[in-house]
Amino acid sequence: MSKVVEVENLVKRYKELVALDHFNLEIEEGEIFGLLGPNGSGKSTTISCILGLLKYDKGSIKVFGKTMDASSYDIKKDIGVVLQNVAVFDELTVQENIDYFCGLYINDKALRKQYVEEAIAFTGLEEFRKFQPKKLSGGLLRRLNIACGIAHKPKLIFMDEPTVAVDPQSRNKILEGIQELNKNGATIIYTSHYMEEVEQICTRIAIMDQGKNLAIGTKEQLKDMIKTGEMIQAEILDAADDLIDKVKELPHVYKAEYVDNHLKVHYTKGQRNLVRLIDFFKNNDVSFGRVYSELPTLNDVFLEITGKELRD
Repeated sequence: MSKVVEVENLVKRYKELVALDHFNLEIEEGEIFGLLGPNGSGKSTTISCILGLLKYDKGSIKVFGKTMDASSYDIKKDIGVVLQNVAVFDELTVQENIDYFCGLYINDKALRKQYVEEAIAFTGLEEFRKFQPKKLSGGLLRRLNIACGIAHKPKLIFMDEPTVAVDPQSRNKILEGIQELNKNGATIIYTSHYMEEVEQICTRIAIMDQGKNLAIGTKEQLKDMIKTGEMIQAEILDAADDLIDKVKELPHVYKAEYVDNHLKVHYTKGQRNLVRLIDFFKNNDVSFGRVYSELPTLNDVFLEITGKELRD
């Protein structure tokens, strides 16, 4: 696969603040790439630099194998941007908005008309083509925002929180659309604070903080980087302290606690943890009720790598 985005040793300073500290990133053609980080981690600065909207102090950026800067219009015509804040014209209709943004890249009127119709159909806005944005629901407005960003059929699409503040049905429609765009050949850079979305659609994920790329890989690779593994809960009416101590001696257990009639056993890694724990209960005549297992999530990875402190 060819590299669509190559960022090497990128440094961006705002006076004393170092927003990007020798940041590196490579994104390959055909990926849905998740770029994650807490507030103030440098995500927006990274994207602005990649898009040629912001000057940086050191490093290099290539998009489609070419050096990217503010005047790289030959590169920018193949890029689509869907911002977190909806960016459309209130005085134009749905169709007129899509036509305007598509017209920034497509001069041929017949081709532009075709692309606009395809964008309307793709986002399911056929019945709303004559509506102005103020008459649209939040979900429809998000879909209009996406249609405006992808109507010119870009090869690389930046999506910044495209599902924020929408209902589950609209969110599902948007996520399905993103996956369809990817199947049709677009490489997508996706940012979101909804970890379950990233885990659902992204092929690889980078977690950044304080201007650095802290971890990168598939969701499985990221989960393997952290200590947290499986967590098993069992309903037990009474668990003596000596029982907890014995549970802590089982293979791969790094923490065991008894809270509100629930025994919570935390594992690092390992297989057959559930079977081993149930066998332990039986061998020690422990009466137990419901037992269930929870595997680590991307949210667990994110918090362990970036910390649990509140961010501004």
